[in-house]
Amino acid sequence: MQTIDQYLPDHPFFAGLDAETTDLLAGCAVNVHVRAGEFLFHENDPADHFYLLRRGRVAVEIHTPARGVVLDTVNEGEIVGWSWMVPPYRWAFDARATLDASVVAFDAACLRVKCDADPVMGYQLMKRFVPVMDHRLQSARVRLLDLYGEFVD
Repeated sequence: MQTIDQYLPDHPFFAGLDAETTDLLAGCAVNVHVRAGEFLFHENDPADHFYLLRRGRVAVEIHTPARGVVLDTVNEGEIVGWSWMVPPYRWAFDARATLDASVVAFDAACLRVKCDADPVMGYQLMKRFVPVMDHRLQSARVRLLDLYGEFVD
């Protein structure tokens, strides 16, 4: 398996970033293994990482009084976790591995310091995360309409 600093420059999410920037990002990252059924994070907990899924699958979920609802599924090569960018830095949803997963975990505090020190890098990351945020919110909207649309007039 490639090291993080070898993997990032070839990943589409980081395409177009210069080597110095991907090295800075890699300096905030570690490889993590998560077993099926384990949570990467829980709603309202501190959003202290974001994750790049190298292998496996992760369900983005919300819990209702009756049950948990899968709002979106994150597959290999995709990003999970954007709440680290939005104060007060708390998770908006749960994320649970549905298959054994290997992820690159990026430390949010480390990244925020680096983004503050290099606003161009921060802007480049923001441009990459906004589509992820939009996709997750649209997926949540569609899923909730599927579940509860019959109750809306």
